[in-house]
Amino acid sequence: MSKTLRLGDQAPDFTQASSQGEIHFHEWAGDSWVLFFSHPADFTPICTTELGRTAALKTEFAKRGVKPIAISVDTAESHTKWIPDINETQNVEVNFPILADADRKVAELYDLIHPNASATNTVRSVFFIDPKKTIRATITYPPSTGRNFDEILRVIDSLQLADSHKVATPVDWKDGDDVVILPSLQDPEEIAKRFPKGYKTVKPYLRITPQPNK
Repeated sequence: MSKTLRLGDQAPDFTQASSQGEIHFHEWAGDSWVLFFSHPADFTPICTTELGRTAALKTEFAKRGVKPIAISVDTAESHTKWIPDINETQNVEVNFPILADADRKVAELYDLIHPNASATNTVRSVFFIDPKKTIRATITYPPSTGRNFDEILRVIDSLQLADSHKVATPVDWKDGDDVVILPSLQDPEEIAKRFPKGYKTVKPYLRITPQPNK
């Protein structure tokens, strides 16, 4: 029986075939962040654009230390036949593995089959997994809605910024915008050290500061 994964859970490990050979997931992930995302099926229009976009963002993922990996319930042979279509139509070279989950082993582990949406195909879920193999964020779309990869990069930037500095990102934040100092941080000396550019107190719990790593 599939288990609903929640934020803070460890991403389940698995061994599964892929377009780049057998993947031992935790070993493959190593010390990197992982963007693990499912697509409903090969040779479908929205998935073709999404996997093309993932390949086009290779440099953006690399500079953030993120490894993308896709999954559907199609076979490795099907993936191999489909990848040239992605490369041709999206003007890219698919450079990341696509898991071949024909036995639905991984789909069950990650609860990717939602019967009320589709009894056979995986929904469009995204798992943001940190180097400790912890699930830090998830986004799930219906099969008909293509993902926004600008938002995916924004979430990665926010998570990594929160890890490196005691801040959170406010509504509609984009990389380079002001951020919020965590309410738990109250020591004036630590605040001054962490945020030498200063900050504005709107309310005692709402303190705005320039993004500290810019």
